[in-house]
Amino acid sequence: MSVHFDYLLRLADTSLVLGQRLSEWCGHGPVLEEDLALTNVALDCIGQARLLLSHAADVEGQGRDEDQLAFLRDDGRYRNLTIVELPNGDFGATVVRNLLVNAWQAQVWASLADSTDRALAAIAEKSAKETRYHVTHAADWTIRLGDGTDESHGRMQSALDRLWPYTAEFFVVDALDEAVAAAGIAPLCSTLEAAWMATVAPVFEEATLTVPGRSPFRSRGKTGVHTEHLGHLLAGMQHLQRAYPGGQW
Repeated sequence: MSVHFDYLLRLADTSLVLGQRLSEWCGHGPVLEEDLALTNVALDCIGQARLLLSHAADVEGQGRDEDQLAFLRDDGRYRNLTIVELPNGDFGATVVRNLLVNAWQAQVWASLADSTDRALAAIAEKSAKETRYHVTHAADWTIRLGDGTDESHGRMQSALDRLWPYTAEFFVVDALDEAVAAAGIAPLCSTLEAAWMATVAPVFEEATLTVPGRSPFRSRGKTGVHTEHLGHLLAGMQHLQRAYPGGQW
C-alpha cells in the first residue's frame, strides 16, 4: 500500500467518520435550524470523503471505487483521527469537537494548495470553502454556550477537557507524514499547529473557556489503532452494503 494512498485515506476517513457522526443529529438537534445546520455540515464532510476516496481508488489502481473503500474495509484499515469516532455527547460537546477538527481541516486544505498531487489540490480548494463555514458555525456556538449560563459553560469546559488530549494526534509526525512531505504531496502536519492554535485559542478565550495543558496521551487512529466506538459506528454504516454486496438501487 503506497504512502500516497494511505495519506489520502487519512483525510478521507476523517471526513467520512465525522460526517457519519454528525448525521446522527438529524432529527435530534436542539432547534430546527441547528438540526439542519449539522446535517448540512455532515453532508459536506461526506462529499469531501467521496472525492478523496474516489481519488484514493485511482491512486491505488486496484479497481476499487469509493463505495468499496467506504463500506468494505474493517475498522483496522481505517485511518481517521480518533477524535471523530468518539460518540457525539451533547450538543455542546459536538460543537467543541467540530471547532477543533474543522479548524484543523481548514489548515490542511490551505496547505495543500501547492501539492504535487494536483487532483488533491483541487479537492482541497473546494473543501476549504465549505470548511470556512463549518469553523464559523462551531466558533459562534462555542462562544454562545461557553459564555452563557453556568450550566452551558460547565458542559463546554467539560467537553473541551475531555476532547483536547485527542488533538495531539493532529500534529504527531510519523514515517508516512515524512514520506508525503518529501514527495511534496503535503507539508509535515506539525507545521500546521501554530496556525490551528491561532484559530481556536481566541475563540476559547472569548467563550471564557480554559484550554487544558499538554497531556502525554496520544491517540493513534491515523495509524489504524482505534477505540471500540469505530467498530460500532461502522457496523451501522456498512450494514446494507455488506448484507447485499454489490447491490444496486
